[in-house]
Amino acid sequence: MTGVLFTCAGQRVDIVTAFKRAGARTLAADVNQLAPALYHADAHAFVPRVDDPDYVATLQTLVHEHDISLVVPLTDLDHGVLSRAKDELGAVVLLPRPEVVDALADKWLAHLLFVEHGIGSPDTWLPADVPADVEFPVLVKARRGFGSRGIYRCANRDELEFFLGYTKEDSMVQAACRGEEFSIDLFCDLESRCLNAVPRTMIESKGGESIKGMTIADAELIEVGRLVSETVGLVGPANVQCFREPDGTHRVTDINPRFGGAFPLPTAAGSRYPELALALAAGERPEPRLGDFRAGLYMTRFFSELVLSAGPDGTLEPFAEELPEPLVEP
Repeated sequence: MTGVLFTCAGQRVDIVTAFKRAGARTLAADVNQLAPALYHADAHAFVPRVDDPDYVATLQTLVHEHDISLVVPLTDLDHGVLSRAKDELGAVVLLPRPEVVDALADKWLAHLLFVEHGIGSPDTWLPADVPADVEFPVLVKARRGFGSRGIYRCANRDELEFFLGYTKEDSMVQAACRGEEFSIDLFCDLESRCLNAVPRTMIESKGGESIKGMTIADAELIEVGRLVSETVGLVGPANVQCFREPDGTHRVTDINPRFGGAFPLPTAAGSRYPELALALAAGERPEPRLGDFRAGLYMTRFFSELVLSAGPDGTLEPFAEELPEPLVEP
């Protein structure tokens, strides 16, 4: 049984349990004792903060002690550290090269990366370089923002100047796309071949995270996912956010090199991304299955909870829970 270590496990119960259903032996790690995903794994461990000098060494010890073959980061927080420690950890790490990770973590550098590789991206400027005749609306975006934080829509020059002065974040200015927004959940192998790409609609989002959407069989979006991921050199899971503009072109606004917030939807649609990840850890070379998923599935998300009780030694254990069973098996 393949051992999988999930770093920055947080609230990603959906991902941990999906890997368990796929046959993995799961180990979840987090700095926070109340991270719910810890208690849905076969085993869990508390680790230092990502910026602690002992972070990588602690993960190395966990990989050795628990016979881990695969490391899956569940948030962006440790991508930079782990992408540089791939050779040290002793397990397959599902992340691209450090320079790709660094660029995708900074929306301005990501825009430059897209332009360099001929990938459609909205016109974007640093604040001092916004043209005098820029067409509104535009967006002020934090270069390192998470979700929808640090994003302000500006209808005119006065609003642009206000929000550039208001924000405390290092920001950029980007032309507002006018078309429909889509997300593409994809998975690449260790050679950056795109094994599958599942497009979905963005029916509703909160805090920058999709909470309602539908899988769609859209050949153009599948090709966007394949082309973008293979051109940039992605490894493992990623989420590509793009707009289809009125002229039919596509503009990529963001790439998250991890499983997206809407992970349960492509999983229910038969993406089999956990199975593909386990195959890579086992040294296999799965063939691409682009377009092999079920379209027309809707997802609507909701909150759940986990109740914990404290033991005499201060450890926490699940006390009572009522978590829903998956409605659709992959």
